[in-house]
Amino acid sequence: MVANIGREELKAKIDRGDHFVLLEVLGPQYYRHSHLPGAQNLPPGEVDKMASSLLPDKNAEIVLYCWDEE
Repeated sequence: MVANIGREELKAKIDRGDHFVLLEVLGPQYYRHSHLPGAQNLPPGEVDKMASSLLPDKNAEIVLYCWDEE
């Protein structure tokens, strides 16, 4: 199942301490500069290489965060 959530819902999940994997789909330079607490970096061009190591639990809830670089 895929669903979109907004900033408020993501903040509430973080504040409640919900168990989920937070992935920031940003280039490494942007991730190093600033990222959400607890987020792991999954650069757009590295999904094939890194996804299995970052997501070993196939049943985990995953939240992807990205932003437009324009």
